[in-house]
Amino acid sequence: MVVSREKTPSAQETFLQMAQAAGLRGRLLVTIGLLILVRFGIYLPIPGINRTQFAADLQNSPFLGLLDVFSGGGLQSLGIFALGILPFINASIAIQLLTAAIPSLEDLQKNEGEAGRRKISQITRYIALGVAVLQSIGIAIWTSGYALNPGSTTFIVQTVIALVAGSMFVMWVSELITERGIGNGASLLIFVNIVAVLPKSLGGTIQLAQQDQGIIGRVILLLLVFLITIVGIVFVQEGARRIPIVSARRQVGRRLYRERTSYLPLRLNQGGVMPIIFASSFLILPGILAQSTGNAFLIQVADYLRPSGPAPWLYVTFYLSLIIFFSYFYASLILNPVDLSQNLKKMGSSIPGIRPGRATSDYIEKVMNRLTFLGAIFLGIVATVPTAVESATQVTTFQGLGATSLLILVGVAIDTAKQIQTYVISQRYEGMVKQ
Repeated sequence: MVVSREKTPSAQETFLQMAQAAGLRGRLLVTIGLLILVRFGIYLPIPGINRTQFAADLQNSPFLGLLDVFSGGGLQSLGIFALGILPFINASIAIQLLTAAIPSLEDLQKNEGEAGRRKISQITRYIALGVAVLQSIGIAIWTSGYALNPGSTTFIVQTVIALVAGSMFVMWVSELITERGIGNGASLLIFVNIVAVLPKSLGGTIQLAQQDQGIIGRVILLLLVFLITIVGIVFVQEGARRIPIVSARRQVGRRLYRERTSYLPLRLNQGGVMPIIFASSFLILPGILAQSTGNAFLIQVADYLRPSGPAPWLYVTFYLSLIIFFSYFYASLILNPVDLSQNLKKMGSSIPGIRPGRATSDYIEKVMNRLTFLGAIFLGIVATVPTAVESATQVTTFQGLGATSLLILVGVAIDTAKQIQTYVISQRYEGMVKQ
């Protein structure tokens, strides 16, 4: 095979490596096999439920409709994987908030290396188990009204055990994909679940257009908005600010290393799709609790926190605020300006016109804050505009599959493609060494 000298692997080189390189091919097969296994588990039903009535009531709930999209239809069929990866996502939100608030957890993450990260992962699993138990109890009590034997304690216990076991298995599969496959396991599971709902939504849209010829223009308008949204997401995901860095001239033995110029790339959207996922999870939570408990206050709160509620401006404001908050929060976790300035100083590098030390960290923090704000605002616009257009056009066949799902689809696809390119580049250098 001829190795390309380009920095970015071509499509031909990527596909050749995917077919020929044993390591990359094995990772791809493991990823595909585990994703198929999870999809099969979604359709293993929990027995003893009137599914026709349950599915009919589920379609009338926008919150549970979005939750059903994230679970890939598992909630509507009420399979053993109905909770999917959501408990693990909620646990990840909790542990990241606790890490920023509790110094001991922050020390584990930053200073304990791999051992500290393993401890945090274990704590996250325990929190995910607790969240899965609570959500399973809520779903079991809620669905007991649809049981063939209503009010049965045996049904509630069996449902809780089945849902918790299914959620823990899905969490294990996601970690296995991250470790031995390609991409982030949790993100890929959400990606596959969203893609699984697409044929049904497209089929419903085509059927609606056939029944009412006058709606075709509105459907085309909505699809154009989705297409523009996808293009905008790609630009934001790929956007970065390149800060120039100059490495000082240094001498090692008799060899003199000249002054080198490079750059520090700061992404426009450091958090990727995670701010959207976290914000959506917070918006879904009141609706889930309201459906599970029947509490009047929670039902009213959930009604206000939806796009078609009595106060859409409140939903938009709250959604934008959550996106901005999680964008800044995630950016602070990914990149620490103080640590970065110290590392630059240790390497004998500096930013032109900026003094090393605190001045460098302040400059990087200022640039990061501006970039994060722009990225968060754009994410908020992208997340709310398609939903508004959907409400204006009255095309509800994509209910639950809005800009949030598009952000996740595009973001996960870009991240996974970059990881595949990283493996291809590593194979390229291994081939050069062997030659």
